[in-house]
Amino acid sequence: MTAGVREEPREAERPRTPRRPRLPTLLALLVGSAGIAYRLALLLADAPPSNSDEATMGLAALHIARGVDFPVWFYGQAYMGTLEAYLAAPLIAVTGPSVLALRLPTLALYALFLLLSWRLTRRLGGDRWYALLVVAVLALGADRVVKNQLIAGGGYPELNPAGAALALLTVGLCTGGPGARLPRWAAWGLVAGVLLWVDPLILPYVLTLGALLVAWRRRELAGRAGAVLAGALLLGMAPMVLDNLRHGRNPLTAVLAASGSGAAAGWADRLHGGLVIGPPLAMGFCSPGHCAPWQLWWALAFPVLLLLAGLAAWRVLRRVGPPALPANRRAGPAADRVSAGVRLALLVGAATVLAAYASSNAAGRTPTESGRYLSCLAVAVPALLWPLWQAARPLADRLALRPGRRRQLGEVAVSDRSGHCHFVEPKSIKATAVGVGAALVLAGVLGTGTAATVDVIRAASAVHAEADRHRALVDTLGALGVQHVRGGYWTCNRLTFATGEDVVCAVVDDHLRPGFDRLPAYRQEVAADPDAAWVAPDGSPLAATLDRRLGPEPGALDVVTVAGWRIYLPRR
Repeated sequence: MTAGVREEPREAERPRTPRRPRLPTLLALLVGSAGIAYRLALLLADAPPSNSDEATMGLAALHIARGVDFPVWFYGQAYMGTLEAYLAAPLIAVTGPSVLALRLPTLALYALFLLLSWRLTRRLGGDRWYALLVVAVLALGADRVVKNQLIAGGGYPELNPAGAALALLTVGLCTGGPGARLPRWAAWGLVAGVLLWVDPLILPYVLTLGALLVAWRRRELAGRAGAVLAGALLLGMAPMVLDNLRHGRNPLTAVLAASGSGAAAGWADRLHGGLVIGPPLAMGFCSPGHCAPWQLWWALAFPVLLLLAGLAAWRVLRRVGPPALPANRRAGPAADRVSAGVRLALLVGAATVLAAYASSNAAGRTPTESGRYLSCLAVAVPALLWPLWQAARPLADRLALRPGRRRQLGEVAVSDRSGHCHFVEPKSIKATAVGVGAALVLAGVLGTGTAATVDVIRAASAVHAEADRHRALVDTLGALGVQHVRGGYWTCNRLTFATGEDVVCAVVDDHLRPGFDRLPAYRQEVAADPDAAWVAPDGSPLAATLDRRLGPEPGALDVVTVAGWRIYLPRR
C-alpha cells in the first residue's frame, strides 16, 4: 500500500448494515406472540377442560419421571405413541403432577408450528404479507382447535409442527440448495418415523411428500441419501417396531379397530359429519360443543378452494414441464416448480385425510368430538389459501399510489416486482370482481375464526370453576384419608393423576359393574381395600345408583358432598 494513500476496503471486507425487519415480519411476530399468549392464558385458567384420557398420558409421564415404567403406547391400547409423556416427564419430575406441566410442552409445539408455517409459506413462494395472513389464521383458537393443540391426550399436538417440518425439508431437498444434505435426509426420515409411531393420521402427508422426493431426487436416493433416510426412518419408528416384534402385534389392526369399524353409521351421517361439520371444526369456525348453521359456510368453501389451489399448482407444473434429472445430484428443479409440487402434495394429503375421515364411522356417530381427527388439515393452510391471496392481492397493489403523483381518471396504481409504483389502465371488471370476492372470503375466515375464539374466552370462566371443584374433591379425599375409590371412566384416571397416585381409582359403569381400566393394576389394588369409597359427579346416573344404597343398615353408604361431587363412604 502506498504511503499516505488510504486503500478502500474490498467489497467482502466492508461492514454490512444489518437489515431491519420489515413491517409484515414485525406484525407476524406480534400476531404469533398474541396467539401464544392467548393459549398460555387459557392454560392458566384451566382451559381447555382436562379429562381422564389426558390424565392417562399424565400417568405415563409420572411413571417415566419416577423411572417405574417407560410405556411405548397409550395405556390400554396398542397404538398412539407416548411422545407427549416423554416430553412432559422432566417437568413433572420437578413440579409434580399437574395439568399445566403436562401441557407446557404442547404449547411449545404450537409455537414451533407457527414458526415453521411462516417459514414454509415463504419457501413456497408467498410474500411476507401472505405469510402474515397464514400466521394470523393459525393464531386464532376456537374450541376444537385449542383442544387439538393443547390437550396432551395423545397424537394431536405434535402432528402439525412435524407435518410442517416435513414439508419444509422437502422443499430444501427438492431444490438441491447448498448446505449439508445428509443431515436433512436424516431429519426427514426421523420426523416421519416418529410421526408414524405417534399417530398414523399424518400418513397421507408422509406419502405425498415422500412421492415428490422419489420423483425428483431418485438418483440421490439411490446412494447414501437413501440409506441415511431409511436408517433414520427406522430409528424414529423403533419404539413401535420393537414392541410389535416383541408381542407379535400389527398396529394397523389396532388403528382400524379404534376407528369404529365395529359400530356402523349410515353413509348419510358419515358424509354430513365428515364433509359438512368436519372442515369448519378443523378450521376453527365452531363454538364450544357445537357448530351453528352460520359457521358451516366453510363446508362449501373448503372443497372449492381445495380444487382451485390444486388446479393452480398443477398448471404451474404443466407450464414448467417435467425436469430432466441432471448429472449433478445436488441440482434440482426450479424453485417455482418445487413450490407448486409441495403445495399440491399438501393439498392431496389434506383431501386424503378428509376422505378417510368422512368414510369412518366416527364421523357419523360423534362428529363434534371426532373432529380432532382432522387436526392435521392445518398443515395445508399455506397451500389452501393460496388462490384467495393470488386473487385478492392485486386489489391492494392498485391502492399503492406514488407520492407526488395524482391518479388520473380511470387509472389504477400497481407495483412491479421491484416495488416501484406506476399507473396503468384498469383491469377487467371480471378480475376486479374475483379479487373482491376473494378478499371477502379471507375476511370471512378471519372474522368467523375470531368470533369462535371469543366464544372460547367467554366459556373459560366456567371451565375454571369446574377445575376448582375438582381440586376441592381432591382436597376432601385427602382430608378424609381415602386412598382407594371406584368411579366412572371420566373420573378415575383424572383423579389418580391429580393426586399423584395417592388416591387410586378403579372404573365402574352406572350399574356398579367393572368398567374399562387402562391400568389393570389399579383395579387389583382397589379390590384389596374393604374401605374403598365411591366417587360420582352430582346428578349423574352413577350417583343415582349409589344414592339407593344410602341408609343406616349395615353395609350401607354414607355420603359426603363437595361442590359438584358426591363421595360415598362405607358405613361402619
